[in-house]
Amino acid sequence: MLDILQREFIYLWYYSSVLFNQIAIYWVFGIFLGSVISVFGKDKIHRLFVSIQSKRLGIFGVIPASLLGIASPLCMFGTIPIAASFSEKGMRDDWLAAFMMSSILLNPQLLIYSAALGKTVFSIRLVLAIICGILAGLCVRLFFRDKGFFNFSTLVLPESRDTDPNMLMRLLKNIWRNIRATGKYFLLGIVLSAMFQRYVSPDAFASLFGSQQGVGVLLAATIGVPLYVCGGGTIPLLLEWLRHGMSLGAAAAFMITGPATKITNLGAVKIVLGKKQFSIYLAYTILFAIVTGIFIDISL
Repeated sequence: MLDILQREFIYLWYYSSVLFNQIAIYWVFGIFLGSVISVFGKDKIHRLFVSIQSKRLGIFGVIPASLLGIASPLCMFGTIPIAASFSEKGMRDDWLAAFMMSSILLNPQLLIYSAALGKTVFSIRLVLAIICGILAGLCVRLFFRDKGFFNFSTLVLPESRDTDPNMLMRLLKNIWRNIRATGKYFLLGIVLSAMFQRYVSPDAFASLFGSQQGVGVLLAATIGVPLYVCGGGTIPLLLEWLRHGMSLGAAAAFMITGPATKITNLGAVKIVLGKKQFSIYLAYTILFAIVTGIFIDISL
């Protein structure tokens, strides 16, 4: 019995080491880039967003709003106060919706992590995050133009943690916070991926998430709700799932519902949405994930 346990441990340790060596560089660079943008570029990105109000872009303003949402390095609890300040300055709800939706789905750090999944999945994730943000803004403009979609009146703004007067120390502290926030989930994802490789039949997995168009997408969208905890932690899992036959559409559905329904993001979004708007947000996210996932599987 002891020999069996030792053999299993050696196998899991070896495979975890191999996987870590393959993708750790993306995690390290993602943390560094995210911290650099947070410390040196965050305010510039947000000032640029405010500046588009004077451009009279109208409905087309949702496009730069969605792009800037992805460029923003803040988590959703950090994005909400920024959105509140934008709203106070007269920012339209449709532009705010585009900014916040794309920011939920993707940020510079997660974008770098996703490069480990290959060019195709990387491109799909980026394009879908932009489109999802744009469509969210258009829906708010169409259905809530005269009603208002957000309510920032009860929001209590947190203090910024990037306050050290020494910019180098501010950067190092930000990097350390990112390591502490994502490191354990990244390592957990690697261990789970090693266990998946060892104990899950590739044929069984492919039959669920690869060969049955529509079914695999629906299952992936569903498991994204409870399983997604940290973007960095899901990269090793997605890498293994794709190797074992998960379709691109199923992976896309997981990458949409996962971050959009992550418990911390839901808590942040619910702060500024009423029950009706919150239900609409959930329905929109799941519907977008399923429709785009099926479309990708049919097209690619």
